[in-house]
Amino acid sequence: MFAEGPSQGARLIAAMILSILLMVLDHRFHQTETLRSALSVLTYPIQFLAEVPSDIGRWLMDTLQSRHELQEANHRLLRENLKLHAELQQVAALQAENERLRDLLGSAYKIGNRVLVAELSAMDLDPFRQQVKINKGSRSGVFEGQAVLDAHAVMGQVTHVSPMTATVLLITDVEHALPVQVLRNGLRTIAVGSGRINRLELPYLPNNADIRSDDLLVTSGLGGKFPPGYPVARIVEVKRQPGKPFATVVAQPLAQLDRTREVLLVWEISVPPQFPEEQEPAVTPTLPPPPGNEAEAP
Repeated sequence: MFAEGPSQGARLIAAMILSILLMVLDHRFHQTETLRSALSVLTYPIQFLAEVPSDIGRWLMDTLQSRHELQEANHRLLRENLKLHAELQQVAALQAENERLRDLLGSAYKIGNRVLVAELSAMDLDPFRQQVKINKGSRSGVFEGQAVLDAHAVMGQVTHVSPMTATVLLITDVEHALPVQVLRNGLRTIAVGSGRINRLELPYLPNNADIRSDDLLVTSGLGGKFPPGYPVARIVEVKRQPGKPFATVVAQPLAQLDRTREVLLVWEISVPPQFPEEQEPAVTPTLPPPPGNEAEAP
């Protein structure tokens, strides 16, 4: 009399098969990327509404600060601003000298980096993944693999982009590897994430490598992901064990990965050197005649 649908067990098995098929298509062939971007646009208003209470709370805390605290903060910022202006003058002089040297060598020179300020909108709750979400996406020009920094050092790189948001993989994630070099001597190596927010590992340094505690690590620029010269971490531990080919080297990230609210997205800009259109013709040197053909003096 009444048509019976499939049983609960059959429905569960069908749902499991469909889920596995979607995961394989997404992981192997990225077939659901368009669907994910569309869903992220649809869920953005919900995410925005979920963040409204915290935004209101921060606004109330900022509004209710006492006049005395604001005055102290103002004086402190004025002192820091004066100090930064003095340091900026030295940086400008060094940059001008660097450009003059590059012009002498006839090499390409960097004219600056375009940056975009973004804010963190969410943290990943997965204990095995260290990544954050920011409130800028492809509509702002963000792209996968883009370098992300905070006010102190390198934070990570963009791994997924939607129209309005992007996901940033932190440098301490176990799947992240960053080409770095020691600022003191130029030694190049790879900094690998350890899964801990305050620890990086350098597993590919031999025991006789010239590295010591308190050495500063900066980006080497190799691989094309990160612009060269940005600070990354500082060496905190070096252990050399006899009989083992590699030393145990641990570094601490300089970026405040667990407390930063604003980040910088970086575009590297480089241009080739400009040469004059007209150059003086090369002068061919006059060689002396061979000894056998010298003219005799009268």
